[in-house]
Order: sequence, then C-alpha cells, then structure tokens
Amino acid sequence: MPVSTHEHERGAHESPSEPRGETRGGPRGEDRPPAARNQSASLRRALAVLEEVRDHAGAEGLNLTELADALGLSKSTVLRLAQPLLDTGLLARDRRHGHFRLGPGALALGQAYLAGIDLRTAAAEEAHRLMREAGGTVHLCVPDAPHIVYIDKVENETAVRMASRIGSRAPMYCTAVGKAMLAWLPEEVFAQVVDAGLPTVTARTLTDPVLLRTELARIRNRGYSVDDRENEPEVRCVAAPIFDHNDVVVGALSVSGLTSRVTAARVRELGPAVAGAALRVSRTLGATR
Repeated sequence: MPVSTHEHERGAHESPSEPRGETRGGPRGEDRPPAARNQSASLRRALAVLEEVRDHAGAEGLNLTELADALGLSKSTVLRLAQPLLDTGLLARDRRHGHFRLGPGALALGQAYLAGIDLRTAAAEEAHRLMREAGGTVHLCVPDAPHIVYIDKVENETAVRMASRIGSRAPMYCTAVGKAMLAWLPEEVFAQVVDAGLPTVTARTLTDPVLLRTELARIRNRGYSVDDRENEPEVRCVAAPIFDHNDVVVGALSVSGLTSRVTAARVRELGPAVAGAALRVSRTLGATR
C-alpha cells in the first residue's frame, strides 16, 4: 500500500484531498470535516503497518527501523499508528528486542473469518462465473479416496445435461477433479487409489499406475488436469485443485462438456481459466500458494 513520505506527527495534513462531489460527510459540494479525513488517513496507514508486518516480519519480526523504512514513515509515526494495533492484540512487540509481529488478535480474527465460510459458499460465485464464461457444466468436488464426491453443480441450461448428481461419487483416477486433487494429495492416498484398482471405464482410461503417476506430475506442472474421455466416452473435463488455509488440497473445481463443444483446442483455453477460478476460491479459504 503506497504511503506518503512526508509525515506529520499530529496528522494535520495526513489526508489527500477529497474528490469533488457527494461524500459520506454531506451532500454534493461539501467535504467531510478535517477530523474525519485525518482519521480515515490514519486508519489506512495503520493498516499499512499491519500489512507490512504480516507480509515481511517472518519468525524474528520487524524492528522499528525496518518497519519505518519500509513504509517511508518516521519512527514516531509508526509507534503512534501501531499503538492501537498493539492494544487490540493485532500486533505484538517483543519486549527484549522491540520487534513487531502479528499478535493473537490477528489469529482470532483469521479464525473467525474461516469459521464463517465453507467450501460451497466460498466457491459459489466463481462456479457461476466459470459456467457463464466456459459455457459448460461446473462441478465442485471433495476427496473421499479412492473416490471423489460431488458437492455442488452449476449447469448451463443451453448445454447437454451431465449425468452427475450432488452427493454421488466417482473414481479419483479417471476424473479430472479426482486427478486434480490426487496430484497434490499425500503419497499414501495415491497408494490407496492404486490398491483399490484401476479398472477400465472407457478405452482411454489410464489403468497403469506408472502412467497415472506421470500424468499427475504433468498436472502439478501446468496447474490443471484433463479428463479426455476417460470416465465418459463423449465427455471432456478440465479441473483444478482448491487449497485451504493450511495449503492442503480440499477440493477441485471443473468444467465439463461434450467433446463436440470442448475440443482439444478449447481445453487449452479452459485450463488457465479453471485454474484461475480455483486459485481465487483457495485465496478466499486463506490459502497462500
């Protein structure tokens, strides 16, 4: 967040000029009171302090000089801005070295945020956007090795309906959503899938564990998976993994359609789009990857 390098300890000139027109402080042509503008500017800069500590403190924290230099503020201004954050526990300061770190209040805030969302809620907006952009059926799935479970489905009413149902299961090894998750799940999950068997579903199903492992490496490299008629003879599917706040894969988002609509060329276009949507869902869940 950019901040001014010209700081005044009392904040008398802290706020940039307000744009002309209607403001929250009054009707058109009336500016907000100077005190309100100063408070808003101080809040933005206090949040900049918090963000700098969040992004760059590391295990040792940031000392006052490092924090002031990074933000282009005087040390006294940083101390003034940090004090309410320290009082509320959003920041903590080491008494021995004076280093700033995130405080327990930041953890409580994060936990409250995570408690208020679930995977379906987090993915709903992206799933509908992906359906509109891609023109295919979008699925949201979670792992239940050696299977996957469909937990949400957004259909394009103009396209052919997919046979999948919310709550139904499918094999992990021959579906795009399954492979997208399996590529980032632990080795023991891969062994569980192989031990459960890799029977032929269509003529294109990967039934060799060595070939499946190679395919999973490709998926990790490009960021999305493809089911090229491996689970249904006339259906192609593109999927990408979703990660939670621990950077653990917890689901996958996919687009499916008949091969006549989802051509090989179209798959190459859909891959980055699906991966981008899954990434935004992951970020909503608190993932950092």
